[in-house]
Parts: sequence; structure tokens; C-alpha cells
Amino acid sequence: MTNENILHLAAMVAYMLAIIVIGIFFAKRANKNSDAYFLGERSLGPWVAAFSAEASDMSGWLLMGLPGLAYWSGLADAGWTAIGLAVGTYLNWLIVSKRLYRYSKAVDAITIPDFFSRRFHEKNKVLMTIASCMIIVFFTPYAGSCLVACGKLFSQLFGFSYNSMVIISAIFVLIYTFIGGFLAESASDFMQAIVMVAALVFVLVLGVSAAGGISMVIGNAKEIPGFLSLLASAAPTGESANGMALFGSAKPYGGLSIASPLAWGLGYFGMPQVLLRFMGIRAEKELTLSRRVATTWCVISLVSAVSIGIIGRILFSDVYLAYGSGNTENIFILMSTSLLPPLLAGLVCAGILAASISSSDSYLLISASAVSKNIWQGIIRKNASDREIMTVSRIVLIIITIFAIFVAVGNNKIIFTIVDFAWAGFGATFGPLMLFSLFWKRTTYPAAIAGMISGGAMVFIWNFWISGLGGIWGIYELLPAFVFSSLVIVLVSLLTGKPAPEIQTEFDAAKA
Repeated sequence: MTNENILHLAAMVAYMLAIIVIGIFFAKRANKNSDAYFLGERSLGPWVAAFSAEASDMSGWLLMGLPGLAYWSGLADAGWTAIGLAVGTYLNWLIVSKRLYRYSKAVDAITIPDFFSRRFHEKNKVLMTIASCMIIVFFTPYAGSCLVACGKLFSQLFGFSYNSMVIISAIFVLIYTFIGGFLAESASDFMQAIVMVAALVFVLVLGVSAAGGISMVIGNAKEIPGFLSLLASAAPTGESANGMALFGSAKPYGGLSIASPLAWGLGYFGMPQVLLRFMGIRAEKELTLSRRVATTWCVISLVSAVSIGIIGRILFSDVYLAYGSGNTENIFILMSTSLLPPLLAGLVCAGILAASISSSDSYLLISASAVSKNIWQGIIRKNASDREIMTVSRIVLIIITIFAIFVAVGNNKIIFTIVDFAWAGFGATFGPLMLFSLFWKRTTYPAAIAGMISGGAMVFIWNFWISGLGGIWGIYELLPAFVFSSLVIVLVSLLTGKPAPEIQTEFDAAKA
């Protein structure tokens, strides 16, 4: 290992130790009871709520997947995705946050499955069970994508075995989540959000400077067909000439192509890791400040990530990065280590760790709560003690971590592709039902079950059997699945009896 590598590693180890200290600090409070462990007793401040929501959402794909996408095909795909995410972030905080905070508090719910179950006053816990299973199904690959980011980071920087780094990263995240629970996760996510945005902005500024300024970046990028267009996509050939990647003619980027990345914004309405922050804030009035902070952070981060991919193509057009879209996800690492002194580069690359850890601990904790609180206590052992619930949750943490490792190991795993599927799953499964549950009193219990199942099923059907047909059928599965789930909820609600009077009264009280 070179001296530079040692400095990189030292900076990253220091960062990980800081994360552990945060977990230990909150351990006593987090382990007081299951409510404290899973929702922190609704004690989040506005800045922590905002930063932790975005950090837990924007995983390693923000620093690796999105820049890699921009590097590979230019502005269109990455740009429209960023626009969709920015708009979705704002609307979610604006429309959903206050109503969900008020409603979840009224029904005393501390998890998303718990909220749905109590919202419809179910007795047989079918909806709760389905929601919990959906969380496990879609969070497992999500957590796997974070481990992919960690594996790529350490293998690129130090030449370590990719699979070994995936396993070691998983163990670290597991131990950390064991210790601290929701409060530790949220507090560390606050710090990690700062590290992430600082890393992105820092690399962006240095990249622009190294490329000769903004005008030089734009001028060079325009030489690649379709690279800077929002209505066309660059087409790398996988070939090179004189060390420069070759591109074919730009591919048209029409309405359907735009609709797919914009649809990412719909996913926010169903993201448990974000929705929990709405439920966990200490006061409703503080959600306005949280919305402004979260939206600002999101816009700065997304613009920086896309720009880094564009600049990276100008600075590093070698064959290594031109040969496959999976390799391009290393562009942030390459720019950091090439433009910065070793110790500072290590701190910047810690931003990737920050993104990965802040997301994976959220995914693991929410999955554990879904099983221990909603299935174990909610269905199997209704009189289970807090100690028993905590034990079950930690067993579940281990099991899900093992499955996430299986998702991550192996060569040529693309972060963006994994996140793409999991995002669609949550967006279509929980998104429509969350909106109808909060804003349409006529929504019925059978409709809730039907809508959740149909949304999740359509994601699988569209992804594995329909999208391969190409053309109009190649649209991102989140959009048709979201629409289909919404239609099912409306139709079934109208065909079934009105909700019970006490449910309607509760709805009106939460709305007031």
C-alpha cells in the first residue's frame, strides 16, 4: 500500500470511528424501549429531520450512480432524473409531511405498516403483514446497492477484494445499527448529509477549475453528440481512438424517455425512510423549516452530482471508463483522488461511505421494525415484551444483512440499476396508498390491500416481462405501476362499502 493509500484509509477510518461514537452516545436512550429504538420518541429537530431524511434517501448512487450515468450518456437521463427527484422531494415535504405527522400521532403509529393498519382499523393484520413483507422485499436490494458502493470504493482506492469489502462494510453497518437505533441513525445521518454535500461541491469546484472553467467544459462537451442536450442522449460505442472514447450519433430523447426519469419523483411518496422522518419530528410547525432545508440540500446535491459526471467525461475520457456503464460509477472516486491531496481525498471519499452508511442503516432498521413490531408483536406474539421485540429485531437485522450481501457480491453490479428497481417498488407499493390514505376519506380497507398488492406486482411484471418489448413498453416501471395502483384503489373503494363512521371521524380530526 502506497503512502497515498495510507492517508486515504486513515481519513476514512477516522470518519467511521466518529460514526461509532455517535452510535454509542445514543445507545442508552435508543435501547430504553422499542418506541425509542424505532422512532426516537418523536424527538427529531427540524434540521436533523431534513438532513437525515435526505441522507438516508440519497444512498451511494448519488455520489457514484448518478455521476456515472451522466458520464456515460450525458445530461438527458441524469438531468431529468435529478429534476424529478428535486420536484418529488419538495412536493413530498409540502403535501405529505404535516398530514402524516398529525395522522400517525393520532393513531399512535411508529412504523409505516403500523400506520396503514391503524388507519383502516384492521383486526386481522393482513394489510400490516403485506406492508411488512413489501418492506423486506424491496429494502433488501436497496441495502445491497449501498454495499455495492462500499465494495467499489475500497476496491478502486486500495485494490482490495470487492467481495471482501462488501462483507466487511455489511458487518460495520450491522454493528452500528445494533447499537444506536433510530436516534443514532438520524444523528449520524445529519453529519453524513453535511459530508456528502460538502464532498460533492468540493469536487465539482475543483473539477471545473481543472477543466479550464465552465466555458471550456461546455465547449468540450458540445463536441460529443447529444451530450449536453435534454432532448438527446449520447451513445458511447465502447471503442476509442487515441485514448479518447468514441460516440455514435445522438439518440432521440422524446416524451416517453423524459417521463421515465421524471417518474422518479413519484417514488418519494412511498419511501419509508423519508416518511418516518415526517412521523419522528418533535413538532408539526418545524416541518416548514425542514422542507426548505431538505429541498435546498437536494437541489445542490443533485446538480453537483450530474455536473461531476459531465466534467469527468471531459477530464477523463480514457478507455477504462468508456468500456461499460458499470465502470463509469467510479468517476467520483477517480476525480477525488486525482484532484485532491491524499488526506483530503480520503475525507471526500468518506462522503461515499457517508451516503452508503446513512442509507443502509435506515433500510436495515426499518426492515427490522417491520418484522419485530408489525409481524412478531402485531400477529404472532401480541404480548411480547420490549426486550423480546428488540431481540427479534436484531435477529432480523442479521438475516436481512446476509441477503443484502448476496445481492451485492459478484462482478459488474451497477448501483443505479439496483436502486432503480427498489425505488419503483416502494413508490408503487406505498406511494398511491399513502396519498389516498391521507387525502381521500372514501378509501376503504379492501382497496388498501388491493392497491398495495397491485402496485408491487405491477413493478415485477413490468420490469421482467413487459419492458423488454421496447418502445412505449420500455418506460420506467414506477410510472405504470403507480397509475395502476391508484386506479385499483379508486375502483375498489367505490365498489365496496364506505369506511366505518369512526374511521371517517378520525380522518376529519387528522385533517383539521
